[in-house]
Amino acid sequence: MAKAQVQSVEPMVADLVNGWLKLYGLNYKLEQESLNTDIDNALNEYLSKSGGKGGNRPDVKLLLEDKFTDKWPILIEYKGYKDKLEKLDAGGQVYNKKANNEPHFSNIKSYAVNGAVHYANALLHYTTYSDIISIGVTGYKDKEGEIQTQIGVYYVSKKNFGIGQKVGDYSDLSFLKEEHFDNFIEKIKSLELTVEEVEKLRNQREKEIDLSLTKLNNDIYQSEKGLGENDRVYLVAASIISTLGVPKKVKPLVKDELRSSEEVGNTDGDIIIRKVNSFLNEKNLPNAKVEMIIRTLQNTLTTENINKPVNGESQLKRVFCKIVDDLGIYYKIGLNTDFTGKLFNEMYSWLGFTQDKLNDVVLTPSYVSSLLVKLARIDKDSYVWDFATGSAGLLVAAMNEMLNDAKEKITSPDELYKKQAEIKANQLLGLEILPSVYMLAILNMIMMGDGSSNILNKNSLTQFNGNYGFGDNNKKFPATAFILNPPYSAEGNGMIFVQRALSMMDKGYASVIIQGSAGNGKASEINKEILKSNTLLASIKMPTDLFVGKSNVQTYIYVFRVGESHDNKNVVKFIDFTNDGYSRSNRRKSNSNLKDVEHAREKYQEVVDLVKYGKNQLSYLTDNEYYEGNIDVNKGNDWNQSTPPNTRPSLTDLGATVTNFFAWEFFNAVSSVDFEKDDYSKKLMDKLSNQEWSEIPLGELFNIQSTGSFNKNALTEGDEYDYVTRTSNNQGILQTTGFVDETNLNESGVWSLGLLQLDFYYRRRQWYAGQFVRKIIPTFDTTENNALFFTTVLNKTKPILSQVLVRDIDKTFKKTKVMLPVKNGEVDFEFIELFVNQVKTKLVLNVDKVITDFGLVRNNEN
Repeated sequence: MAKAQVQSVEPMVADLVNGWLKLYGLNYKLEQESLNTDIDNALNEYLSKSGGKGGNRPDVKLLLEDKFTDKWPILIEYKGYKDKLEKLDAGGQVYNKKANNEPHFSNIKSYAVNGAVHYANALLHYTTYSDIISIGVTGYKDKEGEIQTQIGVYYVSKKNFGIGQKVGDYSDLSFLKEEHFDNFIEKIKSLELTVEEVEKLRNQREKEIDLSLTKLNNDIYQSEKGLGENDRVYLVAASIISTLGVPKKVKPLVKDELRSSEEVGNTDGDIIIRKVNSFLNEKNLPNAKVEMIIRTLQNTLTTENINKPVNGESQLKRVFCKIVDDLGIYYKIGLNTDFTGKLFNEMYSWLGFTQDKLNDVVLTPSYVSSLLVKLARIDKDSYVWDFATGSAGLLVAAMNEMLNDAKEKITSPDELYKKQAEIKANQLLGLEILPSVYMLAILNMIMMGDGSSNILNKNSLTQFNGNYGFGDNNKKFPATAFILNPPYSAEGNGMIFVQRALSMMDKGYASVIIQGSAGNGKASEINKEILKSNTLLASIKMPTDLFVGKSNVQTYIYVFRVGESHDNKNVVKFIDFTNDGYSRSNRRKSNSNLKDVEHAREKYQEVVDLVKYGKNQLSYLTDNEYYEGNIDVNKGNDWNQSTPPNTRPSLTDLGATVTNFFAWEFFNAVSSVDFEKDDYSKKLMDKLSNQEWSEIPLGELFNIQSTGSFNKNALTEGDEYDYVTRTSNNQGILQTTGFVDETNLNESGVWSLGLLQLDFYYRRRQWYAGQFVRKIIPTFDTTENNALFFTTVLNKTKPILSQVLVRDIDKTFKKTKVMLPVKNGEVDFEFIELFVNQVKTKLVLNVDKVITDFGLVRNNEN
């Protein structure tokens, strides 16, 4: 019988929505505001990029104002079917992106909420709006013919990475009425993402930006000819700055404004430079700073070749469009140091450094930057500098820490505003000598909140005198905190920068991450000079794979108290932090190359607490990973100490040695048994020969099933269950686990079959499975003895199964015939039980000999 067609009631839903808006007095708002033009321009860009696949326009566009005069775009999309309100993915997020990062256009066009969220991202990408309300409405006729509505209300913002958060459940749109709107906005502002949600979204965005950066690299680096290494960096910097915009002050530059004209003063390069200039001036940067940035960018952007139109379009406009389309969504929403770090890492690969120089500009991972900031005890009143700034990642981390501290401690909105401006303008200073990297540092600080006022393009060892670089040039920067990841090719592996910076400070703290050999003799003379005026508080050994994919050197973090000479009696805290709780990889297709596998966040905080308060903070780290000792101020090469070994054997130590030796003796005894030559073995072989045997298909004795699988990262602490994979080691057990879920838990008394090596293992207890593992379920009751027998039989089928494709394993297994002992035409389980028991007896005879030779005494009192 044909399924009845459900008629769309979308026109009736449209009338209902418009009726509500008219009733609430909102139907006139659109004409009074500029949102219509902004949305149309943004959607033109978005639809152009998607080839028109993402729909047309939201059905309703509003711009409402709250009591603080902040403007809130409201986008409403409606459909006319009961099941077309929203489509969510397995994680409960609006399902608008496929696994390959491509837009899921069928969901966007078919579901009301998905369409509204899609359009909201267009605004985030191509306008200065950073907070949008997306509303999906759908309706259907009930049995009485009445229209029933469903409403989905989502908050889409740079704060939630543009994914969107559900605000609540509503039966109409009256929350938009003037008397209710402020309360609605308060509810939105109270929405918070959990740590787990932020981590999940960050991983998702990291995967997306990897794909986008690869595309950008291919398009510009390989396709665009005539652009030098520095030119590419300056083009990216200028394009991003020109499209950031300043709310109510500077509109973002859009692609249509670049006309590829050859008119003097009005080329594409001239237009971008003017927009950059407007942006920088609105940011209240020092004039000298603005002039220097403009001058640097101008040298690239105003050249004739890059502005010359070919087929009506300049190379500059073409590159600008690629940058905005591929990267715009990431620097407009959800931007943090992880994302900018990825951007800068990709740019570094364009700069063509030698390998040594490339190692010198390796970026500090954001979580390490945060650790350095906390170790340097940075707060809202700190004055922080970095003598080898690179992309300014450390200064960004410091600025965020200072701003957060100010927000927590200052209750007056006016005072907080002043303090935030003071932090950005006067409490940060960075030095970077490489011009192209310096421009990245400027860009980073601008995008991350703009503490770029005192980022200086100078050699910190020879050109810097300790004063502010702009404005108060003759005023000393009153540094109280120093953070650094220096170029390791510099003198003393970079310790020369530490000496230089600390010599210009009177008080405070410093934390530096540096190659380990700097504290082991490579920088002895410099270290001795440092200790004359500063105290070494801690030496922290970091993981060797900290800079995976870029560098593989042993690094240490050294923490100093500034302005107090080191005394040999001072206690130094030596921390072995090589097991920091993170696992790292450098796989291009990985969902996340950094995973918290063992309380990493807690461990990083513990290191901060250990340095500040001492051993009583020890919790996740062990006694062997924390040691308090002393250094000799006259050596300078004893900074990398570790816990002295305890040579007195404990009961555990001795027990482990005895256990290993006994296991070795036992294995040799058992494995040396010859089942063919001695009289006992011959009797067993005669029994096998005299027994009746018959061929029986495995399908009559066993069922074969797929298992529910999951990645080992889903496992929990505990050893109640086995986690079985397709490995041939350890009976197929990769590790043990606590309870994960009821759905994928496999019963005991069955066999596992790994589809890699095709090994059968009997499972004596409940277990979970990894990928490509089958479950072999017997139709008979198993015992310890017949399980051993059938394990032998099943593994004899490996040559047969190895000849077929994985998809044919199940079918082949069932049809495969094996020889089994029978009695009266049935499997002789009694014979199997007795025979296996006699084989065990043969082994026990040899084991008893081992027990005697090992000198074991049965009397427990001895």
